[in-house]
Amino acid sequence: MDYRKFNDYYVVRIDKGEEILEKIKELSLKENIKLAKVTALGAVNDFTVGVFHTQEKKYYGNTFTGDHEIVSLTGTINTFNGEFYTHIHMSAGNEKGEVFGGHLNRAIVSATCEMIIKVIDGNVDRKFDEETGLNLFDFE
Repeated sequence: MDYRKFNDYYVVRIDKGEEILEKIKELSLKENIKLAKVTALGAVNDFTVGVFHTQEKKYYGNTFTGDHEIVSLTGTINTFNGEFYTHIHMSAGNEKGEVFGGHLNRAIVSATCEMIIKVIDGNVDRKFDEETGLNLFDFE
């Protein structure tokens, strides 16, 4: 991974063989990023995305391998109990144009991942919500 900072933006290159969520965390902790928007594109060859079943309050993951282009990667960086937290969704398409996506659990870069992180001035923590079973934004 390599990156440069321009005002409130980080322009990030995640390299072949690196795991996207690990690199987001590494950069966020190094640069003390507490609140940000994340977007990216690139290519992956091994990724797991999940779908949250609201009745069960549980994520179910689907793993995909082979060449896939990231069609969309979007999400947030913030905190949960004051510690690093990220919530990222990703969609990726195969050679037939079939797209698979959901909540990103892991993704290994196959060529490159070009990411933009927009830092937001402020803090938004999260708290666990019993009703939904999710860690929701906490504006208190």
